[in-house]
Amino acid sequence: MRNKKRHKRSRVIGLTVVGVTALAVGGGALLMTDNDASAARQPTGRQAPARAAMTVKCPDAATRLASVPQQARPTVDKELATMDSQVADAYKQLAARGPGADRDWVRTRVLEPLTAQRRGALNRIGNEIGRVASRPSGLDTMASCTVQEAPGSAAAPAAASAGATPPRNGRPAAPAAGGQAQSGPVRADFVDIRKVKPNVKNPRNRGNASRGTFSSRCGRNENKHFNSDNVIVAPGVSNGAHHMHDYVGNRDTDAFSTNDSLAAAGTTCTNGDRSTHYWPVLRLQDGTKEVDADAPGGGTEGNIGRILRPTTASITFRGSAVSKVVAMPKFLRIITGDAKAFTNGTANANASWSCTGFENRQLKDKYPLCPKGSKVVRTFKFQSCWDGKNADSANHRTHVAFADAKGACGKGFKAIPQLIQRITYKVAPGSLFAVDSFPEQLHKPVTDHGDFINVMSGSLMKKAVKCINTGRKCG
Repeated sequence: MRNKKRHKRSRVIGLTVVGVTALAVGGGALLMTDNDASAARQPTGRQAPARAAMTVKCPDAATRLASVPQQARPTVDKELATMDSQVADAYKQLAARGPGADRDWVRTRVLEPLTAQRRGALNRIGNEIGRVASRPSGLDTMASCTVQEAPGSAAAPAAASAGATPPRNGRPAAPAAGGQAQSGPVRADFVDIRKVKPNVKNPRNRGNASRGTFSSRCGRNENKHFNSDNVIVAPGVSNGAHHMHDYVGNRDTDAFSTNDSLAAAGTTCTNGDRSTHYWPVLRLQDGTKEVDADAPGGGTEGNIGRILRPTTASITFRGSAVSKVVAMPKFLRIITGDAKAFTNGTANANASWSCTGFENRQLKDKYPLCPKGSKVVRTFKFQSCWDGKNADSANHRTHVAFADAKGACGKGFKAIPQLIQRITYKVAPGSLFAVDSFPEQLHKPVTDHGDFINVMSGSLMKKAVKCINTGRKCG
């Protein structure tokens, strides 16, 4: 493995803040603790209700910076990664304080210092962009942060499975003391898949549809390729994701990979496809201390429990419902879903959860409770429209787009093979599980996401396009 100078990142602990209620005040937020509340408002004769968890919510500058000159991107990417660490550290501080976090302390010790740090980073971003182009306006509006209550966080951890035989003690497996149960998942994050109505609608194929499929068989990470980097979003930054990723395909991928190193690397795909595919690991909350329990991206950031190896991990490309597809450019980068959807909102949330045998019922904001014999399914359907020019964009989104409800690409975009990553897991009924996440995202299922870098050779991509456009099933 080549020598790499790793950019050190701070380690944080992902805990949940309880005992506080958010009060929006101007552009910020204050907190009120139980000590500030009147005792007369507390219920009598029964236990007081559980308290809601809180997290740090900040504007996502990475998404809003849609136009950054190529020369400025290395510095801007590192500053954005620094801002992610600042939020994670602020969440650690807020979480550690717990029920003692009164409003003045939160404002002066958490929110105001965080805002000052972010303002500095945003100023450096503006200076760097201004060095080669017009300085963007409105950067200061992205500095201030608030606190956000986690809906349903006061509930007990998820319990009953989907009517299946429970574990031997009749309860779900309990996480280790002080572990991830404090920051998710919670009961409200789960739903019995059999109670979900069928909700999948696919566009009807038109006469010029490209009906074929092309698959790469890349295994299910048997070689245990894990890291908490994200070479697309935070290139050159170790632990840029603050959560662990599963990888299949390209064997070289980490924060320090380049197009040249990816093109020269080995692959787990049987057809020689060197493309990179990765997604956050799924962990079973069974009290197991994983090997990364004391490492960045793992236990020091609230991502604990046994990493589940997928039962299957399929990589499939399919065509357009209304047209033929064109080849993807080499080194095209695509992200689907939003790792910060809990605080950003669901505009870019796209990963789906389901169970085998029930895949006409897809969930974006809940984990599925599957009946006995059914496996948990994660599906990532990637953007299938390309702007015809760029292999990436500053926010890693605007160079690609989703087709409309009828399957057509918007003006100026071309249909490309649509990547579908489908991963299944064997999870015992009644077991707690959760996806890895940024600490402040509280392991919410809506934050799930998939990543892809196309490193197919020109001949292999040509074969895939021909296969899809002629209606064949290849791979």
